[in-house]
Amino acid sequence: MTDDNSQPRFTRRRALTAGGVALGGLALGNATVLAQNDGGNMRTYRVTVANLTRGQPFTPPAVALHRPSVEVFSVGDPANEATKEIAENGNLDPLSTLISETNAIRGSAVAQGPLVPEADPGQTGLPYFTELQVSADASATKLTFISMLVGTNDGFVGLDTVDLPTEVNESKTLYANGYDAGTEQNTEQFGDLVPPAKTLILGGQPEGTGQSNPDIAEDDVIRPHPGIQGVGNLPPSVYDWREPAAVVHVERIEPQ
Repeated sequence: MTDDNSQPRFTRRRALTAGGVALGGLALGNATVLAQNDGGNMRTYRVTVANLTRGQPFTPPAVALHRPSVEVFSVGDPANEATKEIAENGNLDPLSTLISETNAIRGSAVAQGPLVPEADPGQTGLPYFTELQVSADASATKLTFISMLVGTNDGFVGLDTVDLPTEVNESKTLYANGYDAGTEQNTEQFGDLVPPAKTLILGGQPEGTGQSNPDIAEDDVIRPHPGIQGVGNLPPSVYDWREPAAVVHVERIEPQ
């Protein structure tokens, strides 16, 4: 990654307008989308996600509270459909389906909109951090976080099955790295990326495609992202980042 001292559902098919920038439609809203109850003892958490990169927007961050048996993604393994769709298209629909069909996922939430770097190079007016509140019963002891690195072919930032705080007012600060889903070649061409990859950082007219291109598909595994190499349209001086890509602060709070 290029060293940088500045720290502090996009789909390819549907769009909405936020802050004057064309953004992809969200599959999930800005509130808890699942909260399963084992008969009591509900726990509530405040999850704050901040973008630490200088040139990578995030799609609206999604978090899930779950039992230890759940693994939304795992480095070294092939990406499942939910991770692939987030990493390639910012599409949360498969994740929504996974949540609704997986009893061991006890609570989840997704932010209202995308996060841009704190310096906001595209002058979008969008925030660089967001706060989510999500509840689940006491059987959920783990948290997973995932969001697309918008200026990549199939990159995402995430935390895989980390421990939740156990006591009220207890908190944890966690750092999340960028990963390559291994499902699409890193062409770094705007034509192969979602249109907001250009508009959220460089501004101007959007470029991109409405569908994944099978000609650049990969059959690989999730691995640390190599960063922006400058092989296409993305200047590394703008789009590259150093790890960690995000900071996630998790606090158990009194139910409201």
